[in-house]
Amino acid sequence: MKKRWYDYLWIVSLAYLILGFFNILFAWAGLLCFFIPLLISVTKGTKAYCNHYCGRGQLFSLLGSRFGLSRKKDVPGWMKSKWFRYGFLIFFFAMFFLMLWNTYLVFAGAADLKQVVTLLWTFKLPWQWAYHGTLFHPGVAQFAFGFYSVMLTSTVLGFLTMMLFKPRSWCVYCPMGTMTQLICKVKTASE
Repeated sequence: MKKRWYDYLWIVSLAYLILGFFNILFAWAGLLCFFIPLLISVTKGTKAYCNHYCGRGQLFSLLGSRFGLSRKKDVPGWMKSKWFRYGFLIFFFAMFFLMLWNTYLVFAGAADLKQVVTLLWTFKLPWQWAYHGTLFHPGVAQFAFGFYSVMLTSTVLGFLTMMLFKPRSWCVYCPMGTMTQLICKVKTASE
């Protein structure tokens, strides 16, 4: 099967994780992974991003299928259920808004910059080597640390479910996938 340009977007996901490890300000590029799927689903009414352009899904497919890191077992029914997917979406948004609140506090001068990446919303990993100050406000870096935490946490969750189940098991409960699916349903219902 002939490869298309978007079959190599897994490289972008991998590069994002590596660049954020060395310079946290690269974390801002992850906003593309939030806005592009929403834009596609709002304008086209499809999940084309999830199906073709998601580099993370491609990375999990590559690691799970080609490199054999997946057990290739079916995802349990509860993980596919609406209550779990919507519950995870709500939880993910709560953590995202908490990250935005912490960023606001740094911008407002009510809190100092915390040079940590929080993995799985619990484990604070020192990450000071990835930021040495810039001409930007410390709030810019605080957002980057928080956003990289969100992206790294979701990657770790996806990697764990990839190993336990099928390669793209993360796609079953991915918050962006759940949101784009909701947008597509609303768009279809309104037409």
